[in-house]
Amino acid sequence: MSVTATDPPAAEATEASGPAAPQSPADRRRWLALAVVMTASFMDLVDVTIVNIAMPSIQKDIGASFSILQWITEGYALAFAAGLITGGRLGDIYGRRRIFLLGMSGFTLASMLCGIAGDPHLLVAARVFQGATAALMVPQVLAIVHTTFPAHERGKVFGMFGAVVGLGAVSGPILGALLTQWNLFGLEWRPIFLVNLPVGVAGLLLGRRYISESRAPKALKLDLVGVLLASGGLLMLLYPLTQGRELGWPLWGYLCMAGSAVVFAAFVAYERYKARKDGSPLVELSLFRVKSFAAGVGVEIAFGVACGIFFLIWTLYMQIGLGWSPLRAGLTGIPFSLAVSIAAGLSVQKLVPRFGRKVLQAGALAMAAGVLLYIWEAGHYGTAIKPWQMAAPLIVMGLGMGLVVAPLTEAVLSEVPREHSGSASGLINTTQQLGNAVGLGLVSVVFFNALDGKALAAGRTGEAFATAFRHGMWWVAGVLGVVLALMFALPRRSAGAGAGAGAE
Repeated sequence: MSVTATDPPAAEATEASGPAAPQSPADRRRWLALAVVMTASFMDLVDVTIVNIAMPSIQKDIGASFSILQWITEGYALAFAAGLITGGRLGDIYGRRRIFLLGMSGFTLASMLCGIAGDPHLLVAARVFQGATAALMVPQVLAIVHTTFPAHERGKVFGMFGAVVGLGAVSGPILGALLTQWNLFGLEWRPIFLVNLPVGVAGLLLGRRYISESRAPKALKLDLVGVLLASGGLLMLLYPLTQGRELGWPLWGYLCMAGSAVVFAAFVAYERYKARKDGSPLVELSLFRVKSFAAGVGVEIAFGVACGIFFLIWTLYMQIGLGWSPLRAGLTGIPFSLAVSIAAGLSVQKLVPRFGRKVLQAGALAMAAGVLLYIWEAGHYGTAIKPWQMAAPLIVMGLGMGLVVAPLTEAVLSEVPREHSGSASGLINTTQQLGNAVGLGLVSVVFFNALDGKALAAGRTGEAFATAFRHGMWWVAGVLGVVLALMFALPRRSAGAGAGAGAE
């Protein structure tokens, strides 16, 4: 899940920008500017969740292979993650309004390209482009808010962002299901992308008029070499993981994955050189000397892996395995989304101030319990399972996720020196997105590799997909065990320190 309301590169940008000049309360322009940037955040969040529900329709319409289905989501996540920090710095240097509008223009264009793509590979390319342009657009959101609103109004604004995030989480799957189910003008799945066009055009027109320009007085320099090394290493790891099963796991794939370790080592060496040279590396490696931060990054990556695996295999299981319509599958997820929203609000406002780290640990345990319950139900009811029977494990999982996602960033940042809080928060969101991309890549191993070819050949698709789903869910449970173990390195209490670190 991409939570754009707390997007860290923007936090880094706002850290550098200093206090904004208060505007007159009568100036309504800032509220129209807020509506534009909130719409951009909503577009990004919905675009992630809306695609999963349309996967079977995409596969059927353009003949996409299972690995292509992975790349449709994985390509977006990888491009988005790789560009987040750089996108924030571009806004600092060249102007947040300018880069925001450039990102929104590209995102709108990419949405059109996705919607008209007739070839699976062109669709993947358009999704990568869409992720890269989102990485330009999203990091500017909170920086624009910071420079547009005086300090005493920002609490209200951030509360609105929380509501937008919750609305996006709930409405994304339902909107995707409706647009796919309705088959508007015979376009099948394509409206899930084309719906961004009028929204994007309106956002551009309003944004040009109402968003004020701002820059950081002293911005960090770009680290394009770091971006290329990190992206190259990830691609060398994820491409063989995603394509290996369909290609029969060739030797070059293993060599490529092994070579990614060399590229990552080169990345670390270059980041150290970059820090000595001009003090503006892509990743501030000194942050990893803070035990809680290093463990927290591990939590973010592992949590992203678990989410990446679950959301894709869950959709495939319901629609291809059980033969459910997109609408039925989308409505099945409502209890999960509502549980996430409720638990997230309770965790931050009531539970974390009182119980600290135990809330996050309880969330990881609850998610794992929900996964185990889901595994049991999928085996017990088989292909006759009903949506209402899935509600119990989904609610338990959703409550657990809500207890984790809302307070996690504050817990990870709580012991980070204040002067590095912007860089640290940027790295947190980036690593979560990278974890999501890795999880999507692992779907080939944990799900598709577990599909029973004989059962598929015999027409027992539901049985094959149910078995593979249970196999993949065991992996999700295992990764959540890693998340729980790493949480013991987080601070017991983070409310006071976290507030200090993240106040800017």
